[in-house]
Amino acid sequence: MSALILHGYWRSGTSYRTRIALGLKGLSYQQKALDLRRGEQHSPDYLKLNPQGLVPTLETEDGILMQSVAILEWLEEKYPDPPLLPRVAADRAVVRAMCGIIACDIHPINNLRILKALRHDLGASQDQVNTWIARWISEGFTALEAMVARYGKGFAFGDAPTLADCHLVPQVYSAERFNVDLSPFPTIRAAVEKARILQAFEQADPKYQPDAY
Repeated sequence: MSALILHGYWRSGTSYRTRIALGLKGLSYQQKALDLRRGEQHSPDYLKLNPQGLVPTLETEDGILMQSVAILEWLEEKYPDPPLLPRVAADRAVVRAMCGIIACDIHPINNLRILKALRHDLGASQDQVNTWIARWISEGFTALEAMVARYGKGFAFGDAPTLADCHLVPQVYSAERFNVDLSPFPTIRAAVEKARILQAFEQADPKYQPDAY
């Protein structure tokens, strides 16, 4: 059995970015799927692992880790080769800013529990939900497009995958899923297309996960 156990959901963006990072680091791991639509993340056994009842959770020899941003930083520190952060401090700050735009400003207000609240608590129609999603993705991607154009050399930053690509590819997947217009973001689309052909990104794709449906 693998020393790493990833609890996640096939279509979760945070689980997706964690799978990418694990793949880029060349790490084997066991997957334990939670069906978020059935509420399995709120089971008593899972809440003992992750009191938030969110995914992903990574079981490691160092302990139980939660929150994908923290997990990716742990992977970078624990398994530094190949590096997913640049060597120069200012460059690392740029990559972390790219990650932050997605992890802090786009994804949290478009995740499943927020969309459920919009539909069930506020009575939003699917068209209204789609408008909500497109608004926040497009706003964040406008900033990212400028940053990728400035700092990218094929990938989101530089000429090799970084943590920024781990975040960006799943967010583009989400945008495509909800039919967000990506034509204003050609540099982002090019970086994602380049990343997607790499084995780590392809194997992490939601459609290839054992719990996909």
